[in-house]
Amino acid sequence: MVIDHIGIVVRSLELGIRQWEELFGYVRNSDVVTNSRQKVRVVFLRKRHSLTVKLLEPLGPDSSISAFAAKGGGLHHICFRCSDISQEILHLKQNGVRQLVAPQPGEAFCNHDIAFLFAENNLNIELIDTTEKRVWNAESEI
Repeated sequence: MVIDHIGIVVRSLELGIRQWEELFGYVRNSDVVTNSRQKVRVVFLRKRHSLTVKLLEPLGPDSSISAFAAKGGGLHHICFRCSDISQEILHLKQNGVRQLVAPQPGEAFCNHDIAFLFAENNLNIELIDTTEKRVWNAESEI
């Protein structure tokens, strides 16, 4: 497994994008994608020689991240990319990690499966098994 991106919850994607651009030199590298299953809007940001950042904004009060966003948001998850999501879930569960969301198509990842798990030390993990990101500007060299 390798880290694919970190997920940051924000109250507003527009304000979050501005913060990451102005403070940290990141640039927006995707269109805004609505994830109807998770009830969030997301956008990917990138910076040369750095990790990708995914900003997440709740779609409404029934979003799984709305309470977190209301408290100011912040670091939500670390996403690990693996070669086989089912095998990796099995491995993690055998090592005491709890599955929160079973594999399901992720709109931001061209409908490849994503899953969420929770490990000790309050580590929220997203798993993916693809490098594809919807409307990702792969040509962008920051």
